[in-house]
Amino acid sequence: MSGTSFLERAGRWFLDSGIQEPSGGVARFYLADIGKNKAVSTEITGYVASALMFLYETTKRQEYLDRARLTASFLCEHAWNPDLGLFPYEHPSPSDESDHLGYFFDTGIIIRGLLAVWRVTRQDELVDRATEAAHSMLSIFRSEDGYHPILALPDKEPLPRESHWSRSIGCYQTKSALAWWEVSEITGDKAMRDAYLETIAEAIETHRAFLPGTGERLRVMDRLHAYSYFLEALSPLLDRKECVEAYRAALANVSCYLREIRPEFVRSDVYAQLLRARVYGAKVIPLNKDLACDEASALAGFQAESEDPRIDGGFYFGKRGGEIMPHANPVSTAFAIQALEVWRTSTPILPPI
Repeated sequence: MSGTSFLERAGRWFLDSGIQEPSGGVARFYLADIGKNKAVSTEITGYVASALMFLYETTKRQEYLDRARLTASFLCEHAWNPDLGLFPYEHPSPSDESDHLGYFFDTGIIIRGLLAVWRVTRQDELVDRATEAAHSMLSIFRSEDGYHPILALPDKEPLPRESHWSRSIGCYQTKSALAWWEVSEITGDKAMRDAYLETIAEAIETHRAFLPGTGERLRVMDRLHAYSYFLEALSPLLDRKECVEAYRAALANVSCYLREIRPEFVRSDVYAQLLRARVYGAKVIPLNKDLACDEASALAGFQAESEDPRIDGGFYFGKRGGEIMPHANPVSTAFAIQALEVWRTSTPILPPI
């Protein structure tokens, strides 16, 4: 596998495909079958800020840093709603295509994107906005039993929880709690650090109930994607016995379910999240090279090859019955390039996106 080819092609897709608008906002994904982008997602824009910084740190190409600055500027100046004290789900919000909502999970992803850019640029407004949004997460979304996943805006009323993972509380929320850890590392804010550790402790007690979590077999694959967020959230704490034990169990669970279900339905991001977690956890859990090779090979096969620049170099979302699902996906692409690069170099590079 050539590091140059998959990184360069994915990088060109982020820069030139049109998945990112001139404003800096990024569409949720590109529907290749009908030739149309979905609406701009503030969460996906946050992910892309982190992905562009990963590309910059890996290649040292200025064009990635320039685009990351634009992406962060969009989040701070356009996506942030100062009256509400949060980032609405999509932009603009509300719109004909989007309800006026705020997501706990999305907020953490956006914060981490801003901090990824800040670590290089040291722009005060990025860490200031990230810190403000982190405190907002703690206050606005908090409930008696955790953190509300979704609020209806502008009144900030929690939506009823549902069985779908993104509309319920659970261990997947710890990935967004990583934002609190990162803010605390930069600012020394003990309240942020304590909130992250509290969320991790609760997830360690409950994470085993997350899988399979549904009687619908194919929906388990979607839950593997969410469950893998818990793996990422544990990565700063792999010097703690209880976290290593949870990490080991989660790796085994994701690997087992992935291989059981993938002939019928598989997501490229689950391959990426699992492969990346193996490398990040290798300092405390022996790396199973055979399984990792299988995952890397399968993941590489999702990178699109097309004469259409809106597709070429991006990573497709998944396969059903062995057939590609024609959605070029920014998050799938971000996870895939980091996973393939850390596997190629066998070295963890920056925090997981």
